[in-house]
Amino acid sequence: MKTYTYTEKKDTRSGFGAGLTELGRTNPNVVALCADLIGSLKMNQFIEENPERFFQIGIAEANMMSIAAGLTIGGKIPFTGTFANFSTGRVYDQIRQSIAYSDKNVKICASHAGLTLGEDGATHQILEDIGLMKMLPGMVVINTCDYNQTKAATIAIADYEGPVYLRFGRPAVPVFTPADQVFEIGKAIKLQEGSDVTIVATGHLVWEALEAAKVLHEQGISAEVINIHTIKPLDDKAILDSVAKTGCIVTAEEHNHLGGLGESVARVLALHHPTPQEFVATDDTFGESGTPVQLMEKYGLNSDSIVEKVHKVIKRK
Repeated sequence: MKTYTYTEKKDTRSGFGAGLTELGRTNPNVVALCADLIGSLKMNQFIEENPERFFQIGIAEANMMSIAAGLTIGGKIPFTGTFANFSTGRVYDQIRQSIAYSDKNVKICASHAGLTLGEDGATHQILEDIGLMKMLPGMVVINTCDYNQTKAATIAIADYEGPVYLRFGRPAVPVFTPADQVFEIGKAIKLQEGSDVTIVATGHLVWEALEAAKVLHEQGISAEVINIHTIKPLDDKAILDSVAKTGCIVTAEEHNHLGGLGESVARVLALHHPTPQEFVATDDTFGESGTPVQLMEKYGLNSDSIVEKVHKVIKRK
């Protein structure tokens, strides 16, 4: 069994900031917009080096999206930055009409996604953003798992022509993917070979899936772990190839089970290879205030929950 370790924990939003800084040095068409959350989105270095390519919009997120759409007409590549709740739910009309419908080359970059926003509570903890964004025609949806992958994804989406939703978070999490990786949109990454069950995870749940695989290995269960960083377009082949071998699957995400990664996987399986599936996700609920660890435990979004669902799904084979 392959074992993953880490030497440090870093927040994924800092990976976005590092990627944006690099783009500022390498791509003169990249511009950044923020809705009064420069520090939270780690945009400071980009702004210091490229003050003329930054737009502070203030607490006017709908305006930010519309301005970003307009900037693309002049050949700019706008990266918008605010919390995930304000990047999607608050401005869905502007995204749909001005960005998605018009196929504008806007990169919607959203921090503080899911429960791990923590103490700010339910009003800020959006758990439906993946569903909202993946339903928009032509919108790419990416949810990265650590600092290095977020930095690589930020750099990669600048070269992709079209609207992108890049989702990342606030808490410090293990850095376990390569620093020199090349991010490929729509290409899942097999982290662990296995034969008894497939675990597909996205975002912060990828590390939890790897931790679960260790426990399962000690219990005599061989788990295949796949990092689904791109929820749309989904890597159907990676999923189908894996379940053809294992015969069952668990999906894990920091999102509502309604409309998230799990339902996208279920559609693929229903169409091509009906397979027993269990979901690790929130259960049609809002969040609440608490530390990230407390919330992940209460809402069943950790390695213990993945292990539990694996045992359940294996019995259904």
